[in-house]
Amino acid sequence: MLRRAFLSTVTAAGALLAPAQPAAATQRSPAGPARHAQDDWLDQAPERHRVIFDTWMADKFGEAVGFAGNWMRINKEQYGLADGDLAMVIVARHGSAPFAFNEAIWTKYGKIFAANMSANDKVAHPNPSTNVYAARLAALAKQGMRLAVCSLTTRAYTQIIAKETGAEPEAVLKELTANTAGPATFVPAGIVAVTRAQERGYALVSIG
Repeated sequence: MLRRAFLSTVTAAGALLAPAQPAAATQRSPAGPARHAQDDWLDQAPERHRVIFDTWMADKFGEAVGFAGNWMRINKEQYGLADGDLAMVIVARHGSAPFAFNEAIWTKYGKIFAANMSANDKVAHPNPSTNVYAARLAALAKQGMRLAVCSLTTRAYTQIIAKETGAEPEAVLKELTANTAGPATFVPAGIVAVTRAQERGYALVSIG
């Protein structure tokens, strides 16, 4: 359902959160990829061990949160590491993006999210109408986890919410971006953030 929404709203959504003009590469090494200022937030994190969890289907997000918790726990228990040694990013895009928003947002728009989130099997695993992962995300955030939220997807949900509630799209967008379930960066596109993170030394765990 979200896929259809993307096709019908992407043109109108472009005016809401128009991307800045592409920045010139800030650094380039003959032996490595170009660096861009939009991605520098990825380096504002520990360097000893870095991981990025890529999620895009609603019914798989719980697995990502679970594995993320295991990654943190085992690094501490078995390797003697601390929060300051570990950098973790969870990408929320496509069907999983609404889980990046806090309970206040879900109280208002949970039913809309549930009706529109893409999932592998909505019959076996119906989309929830509350953010069932909010507490676990908050616990991970205390250990240094950060969210990378797809702006492309956020614009699509903005249009869906505005259409169904009659609210002004700009007001909805402002509300969403101000109410995340943990420290978050709204990236131009989640899939781009995944590739940029790998270029900066993050190991990829792809959940789906």
